Amino acid sequence: MALSAELDAKRSALDQHLRGLGRTLVAYSGGTDSAFLCWAAHQALGSSMLAVIADSPSLARFQLADAIAFAREQEIPLEIIRTDEMNRAEYVRNDSSRCFHCKDELFSVMEEFAATRGFEAIAYGVNLDDKSDFRPGQVAASQHRVVAPLLDAALSKGDIRSLAREAGLRIWDKPASACLSSRIEYGREVTPEALAAVEQGEEALRQLGFRQFRLRHHGDIARIEIAREEMNRALTAEMAAKFTQALKPLGFKFVTLDLEGFRSGSMNALLSAEQIVPLPR
Repeated sequence: MALSAELDAKRSALDQHLRGLGRTLVAYSGGTDSAFLCWAAHQALGSSMLAVIADSPSLARFQLADAIAFAREQEIPLEIIRTDEMNRAEYVRNDSSRCFHCKDELFSVMEEFAATRGFEAIAYGVNLDDKSDFRPGQVAASQHRVVAPLLDAALSKGDIRSLAREAGLRIWDKPASACLSSRIEYGREVTPEALAAVEQGEEALRQLGFRQFRLRHHGDIARIEIAREEMNRALTAEMAAKFTQALKPLGFKFVTLDLEGFRSGSMNALLSAEQIVPLPR
């Protein structure tokens, strides 16, 4: 499938921008955006780039393993670092600024790493579509002067998937993902137990054959979001019994299926103006 002239121009702009960065660290999570950015940076910079994945309790083991596998497949240099956002009270309390404190921790650790190893720039995979959602992590990125090559090239999520597909990258249609903490309702503390329940619950949904989903943690209630194209499989008495059997042992008293289906950022939609906490400057 040939790229459109517009998308080909965006791809060229991305390459030009990456080549001008010098030695670059790329924040890598294994999702389509960051994986494509790592691949593109490696194509443009070769050994002058390094993908860095932050391991912490909020990163599912399934996602970590797949991210490592993709980097190996593409021969992208990769290092795993540790971040300690769980030791930040501002993160654990899980108000609307949680994502800011997570990214502030990540980029602080990456800055130290970059200084030690002689890297000139830090890049991350925010895209054009991300600007339309509530993303406090982008504020942290700006404060740490982290560059956004995909955004600077005006690449949307659809553009990135098309470019990844054209390049033959298996992650081109990888389901959207986010850190495990994003599944926990605002105002409920992020704890290792809650993260483990979400991770184990989502693994159970994956084993049941679902591809795009979220398990939202509302204390005693587990709220399952399933992509609309997969909803018919979910809406049966047999599957309801399997959901309950899988999730109640994880500590949930009630298991619900959200009839609106999967939508990214559904927790953000529940925030009132009064709940949005001013971010540190």
